[in-house]
Amino acid sequence: MHSSKLRMISLGQSFGAIAVGIVGCLAASGCVPVAVTAAGVGMASGVSHTLGGIVYKTFAAPQTKVQRATVAALRKMQVKVTETKREDNKELITARAADRDIEIEIEALTPNTTRITVVVKKDGGLIRDSATATEIILQTEKLVGTG
Repeated sequence: MHSSKLRMISLGQSFGAIAVGIVGCLAASGCVPVAVTAAGVGMASGVSHTLGGIVYKTFAAPQTKVQRATVAALRKMQVKVTETKREDNKELITARAADRDIEIEIEALTPNTTRITVVVKKDGGLIRDSATATEIILQTEKLVGTG
């Protein structure tokens, strides 16, 4: 009986080591987005990230509603919108806060599904600020829910 418990513990440890090894191999083999996704499964915020600092989320809401909520979120955060333009099914917003350049793409996937992608670049684009990008999306999410 003691040896069967020992085998179960050993099996559990082996499975954990295998899982860590798989994520490590994915990261080392150039499948970084897959590894980051595998490591981040179960994120409570529902906001997705890539290793390059790009943050995105898909809303079950029309593009105009998400666009209005995004602009309101930026206003609430006192972020200055420098330009907005439309390209096909995408609304592009550029903004500035302190030493950060913000690029937001709001893409209509269907009449009631919209994907928002936020990139915040610091120091001329050398550094990506995913924390600020995430906060923009979280503030937008609050307003989409109430607006």
